[in-house]
Amino acid sequence: MLHPQVTAAANLRRRPTAEELAAGPYERLQFMRAAMEEAIEAETGPALPLPVVADLDAAGVPCRLYATRVGAPVFVYLHGGGWCYGSIESVDRFCRRVADRSGLAVLSVGYRLAPEHPHPAATEDAEAVLGYLRKSGAEMGVDPFRLAIGGDSAGGQLATVVARRQRDAATPLDFQALIYPALDPLTSAESYDELGEYGLDRASMRLAWEAYVPDPMTRLTPDVAPLAVADLSGMPSTLIITAEYDVLRDEGADYADALAAAGVPVVHTRYMGMNHGFARKISTIDAARAAADQVAAALRAALIF
Repeated sequence: MLHPQVTAAANLRRRPTAEELAAGPYERLQFMRAAMEEAIEAETGPALPLPVVADLDAAGVPCRLYATRVGAPVFVYLHGGGWCYGSIESVDRFCRRVADRSGLAVLSVGYRLAPEHPHPAATEDAEAVLGYLRKSGAEMGVDPFRLAIGGDSAGGQLATVVARRQRDAATPLDFQALIYPALDPLTSAESYDELGEYGLDRASMRLAWEAYVPDPMTRLTPDVAPLAVADLSGMPSTLIITAEYDVLRDEGADYADALAAAGVPVVHTRYMGMNHGFARKISTIDAARAAADQVAAALRAALIF
């Protein structure tokens, strides 16, 4: 059963007018971007104060650093939003809570968005941030040698693609945390047929994939489709969080199974009664706080010795 807090939270976001619904795809995208940003305060609540909250330029990529102490390991976080919307602001409260509960520094990445900047722009931005951290982390007051990566939805896809690329470059990361990651450009899972009425559906995900990767011949390559990677051995230990009423539920579970089959330590937790996008709604959904705390505990166990 869908949790009533999910329904209540959904009602906090402005609905499109008939005129906005009748507009073209780009105009609808602008509405979605604006509606998400406008609802941040209502959905996520007041900002938790931390000793360090600093906006910075990491090799040309806007980022926000959250930290509670000097010399902490770093969790690089990539926000969700179908590669087309979302921002550092949209996950600000989630990142603050993870930093506070984990003892890690969190570096939230404002990567370039599609369709203005299609694949591989976002991946390039995430890798540029990691390179900046390794070069300048000590000057920032963090530990550049203990690095984790994570993200939600589209950000989860970016995170695990980057983790695999770092593995292949012999610069492996220590941990990854993926929250309802978007991993299947074919949108082929049965959960799409079962759960399309709970805020995210196959049509909207197909539009997102098409905007992010306009070339169909590229969509099943390893840098786009993590489930298409032949060898997942050597990937970092992983936490995967999925939601019961989310069309992305099955592909997240399939990826957890594939990682486990490759010998990667993995924990997969399904949050019952939740739908896509719940984890960032810190003030309105109890399970969002539980998910943030689970991510924080996993990071602390993996990176703080």
